[in-house]
Amino acid sequence: MAQPDRLVSGGKRAEDRLDSAMRPTRLDEMTGQARVVENLRILIEAAKARGEALDHVLFYGPPGLGKTTFAHVIANELGVNLRITAGPSIERAGDLAAILTHLHKGDVLFIDEIHRLGRAVEEVLYPAMEDFALDIVIGKGPSAKNVRLNLPRFTVIGATTRLALLTSPLRSRFGAVYRLGFYDMKAIAQIIERAAELLQVQVEPGGVKEIASRARGTPRIALRLLKRVRDYAEVRANGIITAQVATDALNLLDIDSLGLDDIDKRVLRAIIEKFGGGPVGLDTIAASISEEADTIMDVYEPYLLQLGFIARTPRGRVATPLAYQHLNIAYPDQPGYQEPLFQLGDDE
Repeated sequence: MAQPDRLVSGGKRAEDRLDSAMRPTRLDEMTGQARVVENLRILIEAAKARGEALDHVLFYGPPGLGKTTFAHVIANELGVNLRITAGPSIERAGDLAAILTHLHKGDVLFIDEIHRLGRAVEEVLYPAMEDFALDIVIGKGPSAKNVRLNLPRFTVIGATTRLALLTSPLRSRFGAVYRLGFYDMKAIAQIIERAAELLQVQVEPGGVKEIASRARGTPRIALRLLKRVRDYAEVRANGIITAQVATDALNLLDIDSLGLDDIDKRVLRAIIEKFGGGPVGLDTIAASISEEADTIMDVYEPYLLQLGFIARTPRGRVATPLAYQHLNIAYPDQPGYQEPLFQLGDDE
């Protein structure tokens, strides 16, 4: 689960609610994820031409990459209503039944964190997705009766950061599955420029580049950093975000040139300084920095892997030469190398 207090966390924070006004409403307004956008365009146009409901769609990938935005865009492109809920919010099968019975033909039901649906809830969702029917049991004991209610044809859009936790029966009911990856610098820069225009913030190209380089390839983080740099520019500068203003603001927030914060560096330093660069097991890393192993794997590792700072091996995690270089630590075969604090055997 993403840490809500981290500025560079892809997870949702209260301040991100303001970003809804900056959310694209059409596929033509989407920046990045070009292959996903083009596939969705074909899927939507084909469904509209046939007059059918869109196939069920599943998005997966790290948080903050636009899964909810895609759901809004799809509903807008189809010209239908969007109903939003989340896996943890649907506690009982009756909760899901209430949602399904209020859907109209062609509507889109977006389920965030769909991997957290309970088994009983999933059992209700299966026939709803496959047969557009709702099976309910009336009464108890020998007099109980099973009643099937027909539902209008609708579309489920699921979003998850943990595809592996999605059960096979549920995953198989999605006709289209798309992975959202981190955005490149060009796409993030375009997102920042568009947001700055909507926020009426004056930002120079150098300022855009500086924010984009520290946004970890994640639009949600880019927008969050833009607002924090805007605050700094208004208080400490003349309101204009230059490269130097952005650098000073983000350095003050302890976010380095690649978007790493203190916790990211603690993970890297634990591997390098305590365990000789690895290999070291995930549980051992977690214990050494007082974090949960799942949090490290789901929140911190994806970006560190993307940067090439760590590698997963059968024996555990290993810090790469790039990590040593970024932290300005001598690599083992370089002069100045110091032995690690601990020498451990394999723990995985």
